[in-house]
Amino acid sequence: MLKGFKDFLMRGNVVDLAVAVVIGTAFTAIVTAFTTSLIKPLIASLGSAETKGLGFYLRENKEETYLDFSNVINAAINFLIVAAVVYFVLVLPIKKIQERRKKGEEPGPAEPTDVELLKEIRDLLAAQQNHQNHQTVTQSTDVRSPKI
Repeated sequence: MLKGFKDFLMRGNVVDLAVAVVIGTAFTAIVTAFTTSLIKPLIASLGSAETKGLGFYLRENKEETYLDFSNVINAAINFLIVAAVVYFVLVLPIKKIQERRKKGEEPGPAEPTDVELLKEIRDLLAAQQNHQNHQTVTQSTDVRSPKI
């Protein structure tokens, strides 16, 4: 039972799916930060801009809106860190284990090449033709006297 579960986990599809979910979640954080910190404030206030630090203050009708670039940069750094951890903790060790498993397996018999198969067919046809020619020769030279 545990061997079957282990084989299930070691399949590439399960690991790829887990990596995709984790990376997708981290990428969602980047997209969310980009939209909430940059796109929404730009749409909300199209007016004069005043810069301060890693963001911009936009003023329209005495209301201030702050475009926070630092939030987007933070989300991108988090994404890179999560991707690196997933790769080095999950993907790389599982690939090493799969390579070790493949090394332990014995290769099956080698498949013959096309040329080898054609040579074998040629030889079989030649042998069959020689056999037929031999039978024809023995039948024609076999002279039997009639029995009385």
